[in-house]
Amino acid sequence: MILGTILIILSAVFFPGIILRAKSIASGRKGPGVLQPMKDILVLLRKGSVFSHTTSYIFQWAPTVSLAAMITSMLVLPFGKYDAFLSFEADFVFFSYMLAFGKFFTIIGALDTGSSFEGMGANREALYSMLVEPAFFILMGTFAMFTGYTSFSDIFANFFITNNHLMIIFGLISLYLLIQIMMIENSRLPVDDPKTHLELTMVHEVMILDNCGFDKALIHMGTYLKFATYGSLIFASVVPAGWSLSWQIGLFLVMQFLLATTIGLLESFRARNKMLKNAQFILTLSAIALVGFVIVLIITHKLMN
Repeated sequence: MILGTILIILSAVFFPGIILRAKSIASGRKGPGVLQPMKDILVLLRKGSVFSHTTSYIFQWAPTVSLAAMITSMLVLPFGKYDAFLSFEADFVFFSYMLAFGKFFTIIGALDTGSSFEGMGANREALYSMLVEPAFFILMGTFAMFTGYTSFSDIFANFFITNNHLMIIFGLISLYLLIQIMMIENSRLPVDDPKTHLELTMVHEVMILDNCGFDKALIHMGTYLKFATYGSLIFASVVPAGWSLSWQIGLFLVMQFLLATTIGLLESFRARNKMLKNAQFILTLSAIALVGFVIVLIITHKLMN
């Protein structure tokens, strides 16, 4: 069903603006409007792109390929009781690798510039993505083991099938992990600060220093869509698929709003980790995912066999 994809795109229009508004209110400033990020994208779309003579076609293709990979990954997420536009066995692996494919082109595009600063940011981006991947696959594997399915559509359609009190604990663990994975994959606090302008401590922003105009607009669009996509994944993991469509749509929009507001408030009062502590922090997520895995083993009585 294409409705889920439409709602993700709609959420992506407002998601970054809500984060900015939350930050502005928390800091006592008037700040920009909710639609300011979209206005910035429209300005960038009307501008041309400038390419350095040291770059090749890889740098020119990277923004388009990354955005295309992001859009493709959106199509495997279901909405409520309706199957995703693309649904097949082990599609959560496809989802992860499409995101990785887009990030891979962003990384090699940064390396293609020959800049030592962009290479440093690309190195950190690759490291953080590599470290957070086990937590995501442990969590998705736990979902698959609990429901007996490997497709997003089937997993979330059969996820809320038990009244075991341990499911509350597992639900909180999965919610925490998905939020942290979303923050890391989008290079936000506590591993990166998008407002940082010191190249030595930047991660994602230093990778796109050479991008401008139309290409930079595509990069920002991909980032906003990734936020909303993870928000859709979080929604599917906490709201039962059997509820009515009108409730599903309303709760989806409310949850996206609350998620964006929470991110804005957290980034207003939370400091970024020291660079050397990021790897330890990310690896801790895998340990937490293993706790959730053990809980599901207990619920399904497989730990006793």
